[in-house]
Amino acid sequence: MSSDLALLRLLQLASPGLPVGGFTYSQGLEWAVEAGWVSNIASFCDWQREQLHDTLGYLDWPLLARLYHACLANDAQAFGRWSQFLLANRETAELRLEERQRGYALARMLDGWQLGQDPAWRASLELSQLGGMAWLAVHWSIPLRQLALGLGFAWLEGAVMAGVKLVPFGQQAAQTLLRDLGEALPAVLDQALSLSDEQLGGGLPLLAIASSRHETQYTRLFRS
Repeated sequence: MSSDLALLRLLQLASPGLPVGGFTYSQGLEWAVEAGWVSNIASFCDWQREQLHDTLGYLDWPLLARLYHACLANDAQAFGRWSQFLLANRETAELRLEERQRGYALARMLDGWQLGQDPAWRASLELSQLGGMAWLAVHWSIPLRQLALGLGFAWLEGAVMAGVKLVPFGQQAAQTLLRDLGEALPAVLDQALSLSDEQLGGGLPLLAIASSRHETQYTRLFRS
């Protein structure tokens, strides 16, 4: 596949229009706003920056790399092991359910293209969105670094758009946040790709509390 076509495939995977339901989740932000932990642009920026460095830097991106390399090596066993590791590190029932629902939705999309049907891979592909993204990226010859940056920006964009609804702030502020927070992505990715297996695993207590409380929050815009 040409580099131009690989770029177009990456844009498709990173698009908010990808039918995995990403826009329906706030990942704890809705409760954080309810509790007053996030109340303006500055506190929103702090909230997302912590997740960028901890969750993306020590969990999602390093695991994306391992899932990607497992696909390159055609190692379904390693792919399944790292998929389970990812789920085990989602600290709440809500976050685990989100991961599984996103993974199942992406697997259904693969069904429409008659991809990922091998039984050795199929069950693991349904476990997480990251796994399906890694599998498709290898199938489409998307380089790992570009894949990670694309998905990192998609995650950031989803969080900022949730902030527009919840904090709230306007579109100009949203674009400024995307610009400013996005500047940190390459350096965090460099660190993420250098981690050993023993260094993996995110842990943000306030995020876990917010997600747990959101599961039973009385009034919700976002899915639980």
